[in-house]
Amino acid sequence: MTKGNLKSILYRIVKYIGIVLVVILALLFITPYVFSDKIKEEIKKTANKKLNAELNYSDANISFFHHFPSLTLTLNDLKLNGSAPFEKENFVTAKEVSFGINISSLIFGKTVSIDQIYLSDSFINVKVNKNGEANYNVYKSSSVEAEKATDSSDTSLKLEKIEILNSKIIYDDKSTNVHLDVFGFNYSGKGDLSKDIFDLYSKAKIEKLNILYENEPYLMNKKVDADLITKVNVNSLSFFFEQNNLKINQLIVDFKGKFDFLKDGYNIDFVIKSNNSQLHDVFTAFPPKFITWLSKTDLKGNTNLLLTLKGKYIASQNIAPDLNLDLKINDGYVNYNKSSFPISNLNLDINTKLPSLNPDLLIVDGKNLALNINKDYLKSKFYVKGVDTPDLNIDLSSQIDLEKLTQAFGIPDIELKGNLIGDIKAKGIFDLKNKLFPVTSGTINFKNGYLKTKYYPNPITDITIVSEIKNQKGTFDDLKVKLSPAQITFEGKPFYIDADLYNFDDLTYDVKAKGELDISKIYRVFSQKGLDLDGSIKADLVLKGKQSDAEKGNYSKLHNKGTLEIKNIGIVSEYLPKKFIIKEGIFKINQDKMFFKNFLSTYGQSDFKMNGYLQNVINFATTKTGVLKGSFVINSRYINADEFMSTTTTQTNSTTATSSTNSETPKTEVVQTGVIIIPKNFNLQFQANAQKVNFNKLALNNAKGNLKMNKGILTMQNTGFNLIGCEVTMDATYQALTMKKALFDYTIKATDFDVKKAYNEIEIFRKMASAAEKAQGTVSLDYKLKGRLNANMEPVYPSLVGEGVVSVKDIKLYGMKMFNAVSKTTSHEGIKNPEISKVDIKSSIKNNIITLERFKFKFAGFRPRIEGTTSLDGKLNIKMRLGLPPLGILGVPLIITGNKDNPKIKIGRKSDDLEETQDTED
Repeated sequence: MTKGNLKSILYRIVKYIGIVLVVILALLFITPYVFSDKIKEEIKKTANKKLNAELNYSDANISFFHHFPSLTLTLNDLKLNGSAPFEKENFVTAKEVSFGINISSLIFGKTVSIDQIYLSDSFINVKVNKNGEANYNVYKSSSVEAEKATDSSDTSLKLEKIEILNSKIIYDDKSTNVHLDVFGFNYSGKGDLSKDIFDLYSKAKIEKLNILYENEPYLMNKKVDADLITKVNVNSLSFFFEQNNLKINQLIVDFKGKFDFLKDGYNIDFVIKSNNSQLHDVFTAFPPKFITWLSKTDLKGNTNLLLTLKGKYIASQNIAPDLNLDLKINDGYVNYNKSSFPISNLNLDINTKLPSLNPDLLIVDGKNLALNINKDYLKSKFYVKGVDTPDLNIDLSSQIDLEKLTQAFGIPDIELKGNLIGDIKAKGIFDLKNKLFPVTSGTINFKNGYLKTKYYPNPITDITIVSEIKNQKGTFDDLKVKLSPAQITFEGKPFYIDADLYNFDDLTYDVKAKGELDISKIYRVFSQKGLDLDGSIKADLVLKGKQSDAEKGNYSKLHNKGTLEIKNIGIVSEYLPKKFIIKEGIFKINQDKMFFKNFLSTYGQSDFKMNGYLQNVINFATTKTGVLKGSFVINSRYINADEFMSTTTTQTNSTTATSSTNSETPKTEVVQTGVIIIPKNFNLQFQANAQKVNFNKLALNNAKGNLKMNKGILTMQNTGFNLIGCEVTMDATYQALTMKKALFDYTIKATDFDVKKAYNEIEIFRKMASAAEKAQGTVSLDYKLKGRLNANMEPVYPSLVGEGVVSVKDIKLYGMKMFNAVSKTTSHEGIKNPEISKVDIKSSIKNNIITLERFKFKFAGFRPRIEGTTSLDGKLNIKMRLGLPPLGILGVPLIITGNKDNPKIKIGRKSDDLEETQDTED
């Protein structure tokens, strides 16, 4: 072959290769445009058929060059809403979503096959409400037969690759109170995703991971690297994690398990292990507040961690999985900020079980907790089963300098000194109701104690506790506790307690207390938030006796004496919505009585000055069955009784995830009122005098009476007060059945009651006697009434039962619609504005009906006779005989029906009875 022929052949090869490349390049540009409409149409068709949610995007383009060499359909500014009930909220938003298209299916097939998905700069916002309803159920499920029938015409989704770049995921589950933030998420997944069951090989990196539970951070700002092999079952929507190596900051974790999506929840089987890890690496995965501590701490030791979570989680059925956690630390070493006394030989072996995530079933088995600081040591084993009535097994032995311990651990914001020497063993059940106490033997001694925090400038010093606890039978009656002594010094004032207590079933006590405590300042030692009050207690007490002697009245066997002086102390009770404040007072204790001398106190707007005594105080304070007895004389300038009504506060809040934080909307408080609660373990008597009392919009003046509280019932005898210038006497009983319901029963007498004032100033009178709007004059009242009160302390009308007499002394009725209607019907103008005097009107109340017995009166020559019924909501069924002048021998029978605002008058004697409304509650 000549040299010229060789050049010619090479030229032709290059020429044809160039032509082919040009053709290929041309095809790469032209093909997307040729098949553009077909692809876009198939995508829309598939979205409508397969998605159960709204899909929107700004533009779509097709290119070989976006993810070369794949032909990709790219949707710009994609927005996919969630499934019900989140149809109006975004589930997925992305700057770009690209679908890789199988070329052979595009050219030769009837279907368009999508085998790759690319997401960039996306935001996946997963939400689950309190009922377990999620927004990710956007894919329409269909039967196998239906899928086969549509296979020949639908676009098929046969994925081989998923790639997510620079994206963000937020998972907010209100049913479990779990919240996750994932930022800087990069993911690459490969596998034969066209199969119903396939293996997905994945690599993931997370720049920042936050995990919160019940708004408390557990992992914050953590980096994660993961190599994952996951078996996916598309039909059942389940995931089996076969091999998953995670790295959270520096902690390497092996993660295996299974996760199934159920219709209304999840089925979970997770196993998370970290074997032979370094203690330092474990702490790098802890919440952020530990990171600063870790940077200054020399931390060594080996750890083994095993966490399992197994079972179904269905919020609507209160079904939850079982949680187990095993943690071991061997040969640990901790030294914060180069302390001279590091912690060595730190060993921990603890197993925690939480069946069904139920705290009442909690089991904590601390097989070993031990450490050394030079020759000091702490050794402990403990086992706890249950919360309400825990089964305990504790073995503690320590001889340790707390100053060295706090320095070695770097415990912030506290300066603690003193030697803690303890040796105690306890085994058994603590059950307050059945009076069971673990078998216990041991001592706990704390000497040369010192405590100072950043919240208060001065320390608590000279802390000494010498204690001994014994119980050989496991019952309350065998429990012995001895404090000899316990003392502190604060602000230069010492306080001492010596106590010898035994037989807690019938408490026998010998207590000596002397000194002064500033309560609010001591509280501020431990917290930034101080009490609203600067309260103090000064004691000089000797208490010696037996609980049963106090109960039986064997006061000669008691030896209780001394004084207790208190100032500005706030008392909070479950029965009262506000704080009861004792401004000043001196207790003098003698045997079983605690005498009050010139006690000045306030409650809200109310003020009290008390003198008297309490009895059986120790029995009341130490048992749930003890009855507090007492007798007092109380004087007050003003009492606002409405402030004693109980309240119930409920809070609602919703957590909304944002791009950088988990923000919580302000809590909304709903305050509901309740009736006044009288404690059932009170037996108290009061002789009360109050210049002014406000109760349920009634203004009472110069109130006096004898009050008694016993077994939850309030009794008032010989109670008198002035109401709108009228002297009123009343006897009454009151009992709260629940926080929303109470019963009352009272007898009331009122003389020369001004009707006009009553209507203007008493709301309940306006409601029950609305016809008296334009009446003038005086009446007297002698009535008995009982019934039920609602949560607002208002009477429930159908429950009212009563009877009595209203004596009319001199009254003028102007503009009453009933008499106007009678006047119009009978054509007698003189009936419009009757004047009545010296008439006794007897009536009774039951089932929402007031029954008027027959009564007569005279005015303007007429002699009316009235009887009948009227309901408390204003309906009328009144029978009237209108005796005509001059002597009333001739009369017109009238029937008055309708209601107080629109009475209807007709001549006759027959009418239908008013419908009764019976009280439906017992």
